[in-house]
Amino acid sequence: MPVIAKKPTSPGSRGMVLSDFSGITKKQPEKSLTVRIKRTGGRNNTGRITVAHRGGGAKKIYRLIDFKREAVGTLTVLAIEYDPNRSANIALVSDESGRKSYILATSKMKVGQKVVSGEGIYKDGSQVKLIDLPTATFIHNIEVNPGTGAKLCRSAGAYASFLGLDGKYAIIKLPSGETRKLLGECLATIGVVSNIDHNKIVSGKAGRTRHLGRRPYVRGKAKNPVDHPHGGGEGNTSIGMPGPKTPWGLPTLGYKTRKKKNRSDIYILKKRSDKKR
Repeated sequence: MPVIAKKPTSPGSRGMVLSDFSGITKKQPEKSLTVRIKRTGGRNNTGRITVAHRGGGAKKIYRLIDFKREAVGTLTVLAIEYDPNRSANIALVSDESGRKSYILATSKMKVGQKVVSGEGIYKDGSQVKLIDLPTATFIHNIEVNPGTGAKLCRSAGAYASFLGLDGKYAIIKLPSGETRKLLGECLATIGVVSNIDHNKIVSGKAGRTRHLGRRPYVRGKAKNPVDHPHGGGEGNTSIGMPGPKTPWGLPTLGYKTRKKKNRSDIYILKKRSDKKR
């Protein structure tokens, strides 16, 4: 969706940049494909905060997305909808039997368009196996293991490039710059995820961020010692340690958290750290 800059009629709207929602064709979600989810405020089952700066926000109904594409055959796009739970838009589709489901919309998807789920014509929005794709195809909604549902490239404007085959493996380049192998039986959707201009949005004021359920970020040194390793002291004091730490005491700012002997390392041909900036 394109973005629009608001006129500076108030301090909050001076730098505000919002989506114009011109591509949205249906406002209310399909009731049978929605479910209510309980908000946690970033807390786990013991009541401890495990994800900081979460809480409040407007109520949202979760849309059930068919990441496994259980509806096979030819699908017809009925509507393009806004999803408050993700950055990308979603498409309401119907199969030949009339069964409806939600899928991620592509940047070129239109109402009335026919997309294929399974084997068939390779065009925008169709889902096929990696082993059957032509070279240099843009793909998204990619499975990591066959049959488990899509895990990669699901956010707005995301896509990966299909580079070729190596035996039973497909080689793809991810948005992070990482080049890796995936089994050729894994499914992927052709095209680029919709709402490409999402990264240009500027909230303009704190209230819009609070409506999204994001609370203010607080510096560690401004907290109490019980809440953060940097906390405590009288007035403005240093963090009191050689390097900065997370609220759980782990090193941060450059500290790599990935396992040194991860079992998926053998499938990574080029790490994202090697990406030229």
